[in-house]
This record gives sequence, structure tokens and C-alpha cells, in this order.
Amino acid sequence: MEPNSQLLFIVNPISGDSNKDTLIELVCNETQKRGFSIEVYKTTGNNDNEKIKDLISSLQPERVLVAGGDGTIVQVADLLEGKDISLGIFPAGSANGLAANLLLPDNREEQLEIALGNTLKEIDMIKINGQTSLHIADLGINAELIKNYENSKIRGKLGYLLQAVPTLFKCEYPFNFTIEANGEEFSQSGILLAIANAKKFGTGANVNPDGKMDDGLFEVLIFKKMDIVEILKTLYSDDAPNPDFVDIIKTKQATIKCSIDTALQIDGEFIGELTEVEAKIGEHKLALAVSGNK
Repeated sequence: MEPNSQLLFIVNPISGDSNKDTLIELVCNETQKRGFSIEVYKTTGNNDNEKIKDLISSLQPERVLVAGGDGTIVQVADLLEGKDISLGIFPAGSANGLAANLLLPDNREEQLEIALGNTLKEIDMIKINGQTSLHIADLGINAELIKNYENSKIRGKLGYLLQAVPTLFKCEYPFNFTIEANGEEFSQSGILLAIANAKKFGTGANVNPDGKMDDGLFEVLIFKKMDIVEILKTLYSDDAPNPDFVDIIKTKQATIKCSIDTALQIDGEFIGELTEVEAKIGEHKLALAVSGNK
């Protein structure tokens, strides 16, 4: 970006239960030192979309910066869809799946250099029942876990861990899925069906080693059984999943039907319980600031 560029900084003050004041001070000081103009908007949960739309319209920023979890990033990405405006992110949620897939560093100063840098990656935007997904959505046991996590009081990875065992005992798996993709129909039972634009969950679980966020395709992954050994391999290995444990379908569009109402999560946000999902690659890509070293 050139000096005098206009920036808009969207901050979710409550994401991840961390204070954002130090980050806001860092970003504002550094951007102003470099000659950028910056406007800060803190989300409130009250008509944020319209307020951000108005700011984008009035400021015409060259780049929007976001500090928040994946839900906040997706919210802003929707508002930028089809616009010639790039996005820089400061991961500040509980899991930060998009940041994990972009290999963003933990250090805020390093994140700032990337967010203000000139290296951009245009990633696909998957539409799932009309809602945007940037990295991974799924039906089944993980979505049940996220539903239980959102209903609990403990945030962060500890909150997910504390909900994992109760979810395993209460969840009525396996689920029966029917998938229509690439002109064929598949039926398979499993514990989880993922719609993956990327490789990893925010927890670091490497569920889709061949995933590429910019190839115009996504993967439908059906994890067929509760196999602790294979789950551990998925969590800690970059190897391709065992075909006895997971089926993979690469496609641009898929219709997924469930025999019963099944929990759905999109990029870490619980959406609801339903029996049918339409997923397809969106018309537009999202330009993200990424490290020039990756």
C-alpha cells in the first residue's frame, strides 16, 4: 500500500475474552507513523453490518483490518464481497481457524507487518445455504461440540476441551449422509462430514492435507467411524487421511442430506440443526494480506 492510504480497522472487543486496547494502540500508532489514515470501529452487536457498510462507503478504504475471531472475519468478508478492497487480519478469537491455515504468527508486531504488507492471496468463498465459509464447516460431532461450547461459560481451548468428553457421550452418532456431487450420489454413515476450503481446524487438527484455499474447489470429507488412533493421526500428522477412516470428494458444488436434524457449524460458529445443506464455490474471491515468506 502507498502512503496516505485509507484504512478501516474493525475490532470485536469481546472475541476471545481478551482486551484489545493494546492492539488498537499498536495498530493506530504504527499506521499513522507510516502515513496511513485509519478509522477504528468497535462492534457492539447492534446493527454492525449497516454501520460498517456506511463506513466502507464513506471512507472508501484500500484495506480493511479486522481484530476478532473467525465469525467477525467472515462478517466483514461478506461486506467486502465483490469490492476491490483487501483484508488484513489480527486473530483474536477462541480458535482462529483462518489464521491457522494462513500460518500467521502469534506475535502482534509480525501480524501488523503482514496486515499492512503488499502480498495478497485471493481465496475462495464457499456459500453454504447462502452463508459464507472461508475455511471449514461441518455437520456432526464437531458441530455438536461447538454448540455445547457456545452454551458454556468457559472460553478458549480449555472450554473446547471441557466440552469434548460430554459431547462424545451425548452425541447420537453415527449420522447418515447422502452427498450429490460431480454428477454422482454417495451414501455414507459417519461421525462428521466436513466441507473444507482449507487444511486445518483452528485447534490445529489437520483434517484436509490436500486442501487449497485458492483452487476453485472444496473437499467434502466424511469421517466414517470413531477411531481414536486415526483421530490422533489427524490431529498431529500431515499425512493423508487413511481411506478406511475418511472418504474425500473434491468438487465445486455439493448437496448434502442428513437422515435426521444434524448440527452444522460454519467457521467455528454454530448455525443450527438441519437435514439438507447446499454448498458451492462463490462468484467472488477474497483478497487477504499474507506473509510473503509462505
